[in-house]
Amino acid sequence: MRQLKLYIATSLDGKIARPNDAIDWLPPLEEYDYGYAEFMESVDAIVMGYKTYEVCIGLGEWPYKDKASCVFSRNPDRKLIPEAQLITQDPVEFIKQLKQTDGKAIWLLGGGEIIALLHDAGLIDAYILAYIPVILGEGIELFPGIKRQENLNLSKHQVYENGVTLFYFDKP
Repeated sequence: MRQLKLYIATSLDGKIARPNDAIDWLPPLEEYDYGYAEFMESVDAIVMGYKTYEVCIGLGEWPYKDKASCVFSRNPDRKLIPEAQLITQDPVEFIKQLKQTDGKAIWLLGGGEIIALLHDAGLIDAYILAYIPVILGEGIELFPGIKRQENLNLSKHQVYENGVTLFYFDKP
């Protein structure tokens, strides 16, 4: 069975974006890649909510051309770039089915609502969190309104000179 992996940057106070979805507080990938290249080799599909898709589109050229990109939205009239597929069915049921197919791991890119939904359904197999040494105060929560406790094992960690700390958690 394929694994669903959450790989995401978060502020120390648990925010994944500013209230306006801005991610200008993230350090540039040019300095360190924070395990990104290795992680990208391990996945062949990406799932995200529509707001996260809009953030990605706003960054310029679609960076995930060689990956199956699935975007969740309740609105069936959303228009996407040809490299992305609109998913209007229940995210929990879709992920359950996708995990049963052949392939590499699946990257849960964001955002908070989808993360919380899939966490509460027990579908996230690995949590890879890059803690950025900043406190945003306001913003979009990493785990908004979750209801389910998940005990995890720390399998690996990496501390970078700029203070970013990458934690790899998996289920026992």
